[in-house]
Amino acid sequence: MTVVVKLGGHALDRVDADAPRLVELAADVQALRDEGVLIVHGGGPQIGELSDRMGVTSHFSDGLRVTDTETMRVVAWALSEVNLAVTCALVHAGLPAVGLAGVSGGMVQGTPAGPAWGRTALDVDVDPAPLMALVRASWVPVISPIALARDGGMVNVNADTVAGSIARAVGARALFLLSDVEQLRADPDDASSALAHVTGEDITRMLESGAIRDGMRPKARAALDAVRAGARRVVVGDGTRPHAVRDLLADQAPSTEVVA
Repeated sequence: MTVVVKLGGHALDRVDADAPRLVELAADVQALRDEGVLIVHGGGPQIGELSDRMGVTSHFSDGLRVTDTETMRVVAWALSEVNLAVTCALVHAGLPAVGLAGVSGGMVQGTPAGPAWGRTALDVDVDPAPLMALVRASWVPVISPIALARDGGMVNVNADTVAGSIARAVGARALFLLSDVEQLRADPDDASSALAHVTGEDITRMLESGAIRDGMRPKARAALDAVRAGARRVVVGDGTRPHAVRDLLADQAPSTEVVA
């Protein structure tokens, strides 16, 4: 049984070889090597920074980036740099990481959601064979969320969506969705309404009511899909904390656990 870890948000503010969170992540993953670990990363801050430098305006709908042709180029460039940097940092820390894009081997495929979304896919299909071959050979895949489109081009996919789909495809025992958010909230504007546990029905209700909004919506949907597919643990937590994976596994950090 494998573990899928998704990194995003300000947990990826630093992706150099000495970035404390990546050094700690490598140590945490080393402890899980016997069962296999897959890492999926986002890159919102890096995409935003590169978009600003190139004068490309970003637009969002339902928490997802609308990806026109120019934005797709920016996304591909930024995520490629993040993937290389994360992979380098983890290898430097002693973890046998191998960097991949979702298009590699055609393992993640999606269809553009429609003209209003451009090259953004809302759902993807995952072929787990390439990933599990790497895991069985003791490699740790580091995956960027760019998928292969049915027309042979690229599509941009939210990293939470890719992580949830990979967790479902490989039958992961646990999925950790790490960003800079500790917990889901019953009221997104009230820190005291943080939730330690939610059910799939709770998430569905909160999505419909708007209690889960903006960038948390794809994260919540990914958690819901993974737990419905049989993941034993789906945890939303703060990846900016030291040794986040270790502490979340041990229930020693604030988080929201999603159960069926």
